[in-house]
Amino acid sequence: MRNRVLPLLAPVFLSKLWRRRRTKAIEKLHGSASETSAGAGGGSSGGSARVSSRSRASEEPHIGKYKLLKTIGKGNFAKVKLAKHVPTGKEVAIKIIDKTQLNPGSLQKLFREVRIMKMLDHPNIVKLFQVIETEKTLYLVMEYASGGEVFDYLVLHGRMKEKEARAKFRQIVSAVQYCHQKRIIHRDLKAENLLLDGEMNIKIADFGFSNEFTPGAKLDTFCGSPPYAAPELFQGKKYDGPEVDVWSLGVILYTLVSGSLPFDGSTLRELRERVLRGKYRIPFYMSTDCENLLKKFLVLNPAKRASLESIMRDKWMNTGYEEEELRPYIEPQQDFKDHKRIAQVEALVCLGYNRQEIEYSLAEAKYDDVFATYLLLGRKSTDPESDGSRSGSSLSLRNTAAPGQPQQPQANSHAA
Repeated sequence: MRNRVLPLLAPVFLSKLWRRRRTKAIEKLHGSASETSAGAGGGSSGGSARVSSRSRASEEPHIGKYKLLKTIGKGNFAKVKLAKHVPTGKEVAIKIIDKTQLNPGSLQKLFREVRIMKMLDHPNIVKLFQVIETEKTLYLVMEYASGGEVFDYLVLHGRMKEKEARAKFRQIVSAVQYCHQKRIIHRDLKAENLLLDGEMNIKIADFGFSNEFTPGAKLDTFCGSPPYAAPELFQGKKYDGPEVDVWSLGVILYTLVSGSLPFDGSTLRELRERVLRGKYRIPFYMSTDCENLLKKFLVLNPAKRASLESIMRDKWMNTGYEEEELRPYIEPQQDFKDHKRIAQVEALVCLGYNRQEIEYSLAEAKYDDVFATYLLLGRKSTDPESDGSRSGSSLSLRNTAAPGQPQQPQANSHAA
């Protein structure tokens, strides 16, 4: 017989005060990633662009061919602007990073993030369009997710019914498994880094802590958000990589379905103790299939956690999707004779771009003005009535406020 408890009323997770926990307490414990890795990414600039900030009040400030609309996020050394790509009219989010404020280690993480984002092309991962670099500033032009964070959605609407949670979670698992098959781990999966587009599709964001991994080679950087962190991170143990994302996905699933966190505490020490015990509450409304799936994620022994390939075949994951069982995502092969591609190239020519320049930019994936315009031409139009009031910045800015101290009921009824 399964242990059941009454649902938590007004769980701490749904309070705005809890949001101030979005700190790097794990790094404080282990002295690892810099707090400025809000822009930790990889690779050199995909191309240059003239950056101007017009002083006349009658003119909107521009960055390259992007008209800046308003600030939608701000951190110590970076900010995110909502902008409109003038040639296509599409809205984007531009992360503006002050390189002069970053130490060499943070700069290295910044370029690693950009390099990794250039490797990713999945419908449920925020897309990088363009990289603009000047001597002092790096501009990352990203897909704008107008629906905001899943965190804010839960604050506003409360927990999801399992049918809704399943639809979102299938997209999340698909995107993370795609990263893993490309030998990339995210290492900071949490509700705040899951964005929603205008059609309520998931967009995973913020690859500031991401890294490439090699099977058999251990990693030792301890990073991420404590409530979502795997027990081995709290213990300071080295890890392979994907298994820490798998644990975080279990926390996310629990959060979507219950509106609260499986592990929490008024102090970091208390949180650590609860994670290492591996006990969490099972709400009375959670289905048996969902509970069984959680048991595959929230396993204290990382070697015994399920692979995402096996998770994709799970009963709960595919309920209602019997004709379309979740499978690993395969990137479509580039077809130079594809009618859509040809039409977009012709549209670029009509905009005044040189055909040879277009072919070179696309073939080399330059992430320059030409490449960005090509990608944006293939995107659906942004809702013209959207005022951007629900912040959907493509890269979250890590909060550097002091940790809050939320309370979490003491009782636990399920062991990992």
